[in-house]
Amino acid sequence: MTAKKLVHATRMAIRWGDMDAMGHVNNTVYFRYLEQARIEWFTEIGCDPDPNGEGPVIINARCTFIKQLKYPGEIEVLTYVGGPGRSSFEMYHEIRRTDMQEVLSAEGGAKVVWVNFPSEKSVPLPEEIRALLPDV
Repeated sequence: MTAKKLVHATRMAIRWGDMDAMGHVNNTVYFRYLEQARIEWFTEIGCDPDPNGEGPVIINARCTFIKQLKYPGEIEVLTYVGGPGRSSFEMYHEIRRTDMQEVLSAEGGAKVVWVNFPSEKSVPLPEEIRALLPDV
């Protein structure tokens, strides 16, 4: 079992425009929800990308769709992080309806790699980021 640590929670309204012709939230919008939660956490910890320095880049993203989301409603996205590698760590997310007994609607995540943007190469995770991650 991978060690995970809850680091962020955010709530978002399901918008009318999030739905598609099938009458439910389009699958691509789930990735936007995950992105918003990820960026909020990065901002919260003072990790805004610097094109002339270093910062996080995701190298993959995944989502398992469990239950359809429909407008109107509200979701909560819980963000967890896994243990550190040399230059990377995993992020995990849960999307839950908050207005319907907190139904789990999706699970997803992304692998984050710390990159030197000018050289376009991975670099070791900074100690301040490593300190936020669970021990492996």
